[in-house]
Amino acid sequence: MRVLHTMIRVGDLERSIKFYTDVLGMKLLRRKDYPDGKFTLAFVGYGPETEHAVIELTHNWDTKKYDLGNGFGHVALAVDDAYKACEEIRKRGGKVVREAGPMKHGNTVIAFVEDPDGYKIELIQQGTPGGK
Repeated sequence: MRVLHTMIRVGDLERSIKFYTDVLGMKLLRRKDYPDGKFTLAFVGYGPETEHAVIELTHNWDTKKYDLGNGFGHVALAVDDAYKACEEIRKRGGKVVREAGPMKHGNTVIAFVEDPDGYKIELIQQGTPGGK
């Protein structure tokens, strides 16, 4: 078994695709409209779905905004340099909500950014203790 994807619901599909591709550097892997169900699925990621886990962006045509609730935590991405990643994300129009630095009660360097719908994305600097 392996993880295939994580699904998140988004209010504006084009805005979300732009964030995940232009700001985080993912690729739009596939997209399909389901007119009978009034929804569209778009899959984004850093490599082919046959080899990588990806994110499924689900857009229900009649819903413009979602309540994120308090059960979902975040999606985590490995980065070489969290400080530099924050700079690049900010330059590309992304919102950094926790600057890069060591995590509380540990040494791993992390940062958090937020997508257009408010989902948190953790950046984990690889090569730091606890960051693999």
